[in-house]
Amino acid sequence: MAASDRVNVAVEWRHASRESIGIAPKPETTQEAVVQVYAARAFGWRGALAVHTWISVKPEGAPRYTSYEVIGWYAFRGGSALQARNGEPDRRWFGAAPEVLADLRGAAATRAIAAIEKAVASYPYKKKYRTWPGPNSNTFTAYVARRVPALAVDLPPTAIGKDYLANGALIGRAPSGTGLQVSLFGLLGILVAAEEGIEFNLLGFAFGIDPMGLALRLPGIGRLGL
Repeated sequence: MAASDRVNVAVEWRHASRESIGIAPKPETTQEAVVQVYAARAFGWRGALAVHTWISVKPEGAPRYTSYEVIGWYAFRGGSALQARNGEPDRRWFGAAPEVLADLRGAAATRAIAAIEKAVASYPYKKKYRTWPGPNSNTFTAYVARRVPALAVDLPPTAIGKDYLANGALIGRAPSGTGLQVSLFGLLGILVAAEEGIEFNLLGFAFGIDPMGLALRLPGIGRLGL
């Protein structure tokens, strides 16, 4: 990439919208605990293939949300890729509008928050980030989801990095907690679960079918209902 191209990307990144799109419950009017998992298309050319995911929590009576996510920029600068930020959980990811992948409320959310915070603390790649095949932002979200089955989150096939199992494991839970998967460093594997269906991973790109939901799971596209 030429120097002028790098400057243009930096300018676009700085000026891309990070505004809330107004889909999260407002803390001032929502006393109950809330947990939500979000996904938005990645910035720049990566958005044609992949999404960025994060987890937001608001304990009962709390005045604000805390969002947990992994951002490569911080790791590249020698810091921690794992970030916790307070404020609006449904902000655009540098221009891309997020969607809610999982939503828990009340007592179920309260129980999940404790498990989420424990999983966040144990994430083994706080200082490491690799866009492909992982560990990246989706590796983090999947790591937490596997340890908090109550989320039952179906991470889309566009969540590249979700199949990168921690600590070199070859077998693990599906991110939804409703099945199992076999994965070789996020590059080759198969996932079978009630929530996701049957999904194959080839070089980090996932594709398959969800028989229960009558949907295809396609690289770059995501979940396509029939």
